[in-house]
Amino acid sequence: MTETTPQPKLGGNAGMSSEYLEVRGLSVSFDGFKAVTEVDLTVLQGDVRFLIGPNGAGKTTLIDAITGLVPATGSAQKTGVELLGKKVHQIARLGVGRTFQTASVFEELSVLQNLDIAAGAGRSALTMLRRRTSVLPSIEEALETTGLADLRDKPAGVLAHGQKQWLEIGMLLVQNASVLLLDEPVAGMSAEERDQTGELLHRIGAERVVVVVEHDMDFMRNFASSVTVLAGGTVLSEGTVEQVQADPKVQEVYLGTAAVAASQPEEERG
Repeated sequence: MTETTPQPKLGGNAGMSSEYLEVRGLSVSFDGFKAVTEVDLTVLQGDVRFLIGPNGAGKTTLIDAITGLVPATGSAQKTGVELLGKKVHQIARLGVGRTFQTASVFEELSVLQNLDIAAGAGRSALTMLRRRTSVLPSIEEALETTGLADLRDKPAGVLAHGQKQWLEIGMLLVQNASVLLLDEPVAGMSAEERDQTGELLHRIGAERVVVVVEHDMDFMRNFASSVTVLAGGTVLSEGTVEQVQADPKVQEVYLGTAAVAASQPEEERG
C-alpha cells in the first residue's frame, strides 16, 4: 500500500477535484492593534504547509480567523466557499478542522467512544456510551491511520500526551475534515512522538490540506513540504524549507544563526 500512497509535496497533489485553502488580504485587529495585516496564503491539497514565525507573529490568530474564532476582514475560502463571516460550527461542517495546543478529548471515555462521538453516528448520548457491536469504517480507518487501533478500548485520559494529539486528529478525520489547521501539534512531545506525528501528517496530508503552526524548527525541516514565515502579522517569506532558511530576511528576523547552523554539517557546528 505504501508504494502507491502519494506523498505530500511542494505545490500539492492537486487535481480537478482537489481541495484548497485560499486566503486573500486577511486582516485582524484588536482594539486598533493589527495582529494580522493583509495576509495572502494559498495551500493546495497534498502540500503540508508549516506556518512559522516569532511569538506575536500572528500565526494562531490567522487560523483563529479562518475557523471563525475571531472576526477578520478580507477573504478565506475553502475550495471556493467563503469562510469569513460564518460561525464556528458552520465552518466545521464545511470540512475545516482545527486542533489546539492542548488536546480536547473526553478523557473518561475510550478512544473508540471519542471517535464515535466525533463521527456523530446519529445516536443518542446514552447509546454512544454503550459498547458497539460494530464500528463504522471511517472510525476503523482513523484508528489505523493514527496508530491507536490497539488502544481503542483504553480511556483517553490514560493516553500519552502525543497519543491524545493523534486522537484529536483522528476525531477530525472521522468528521471528514479536508482542511486541517493544527496549532503546535508536537509541543511537549518526546522526540519519538514528534517523529511519529510527522509521519502521521504525511499519511493524512497527501489527500488533504494541512497547515501546521509550529515553533519546532527540527520538526519543520523534517516534515514540511512548504513553509510560510509570518513576522509582525505579515508574510515575510514563503517557499521550500531550503528557500526559507536561505532567505536573509528570515535569518535576521526569526531563525538567525540557528538556521545557518542547522544547514551546516554537524562537525562544523561547534
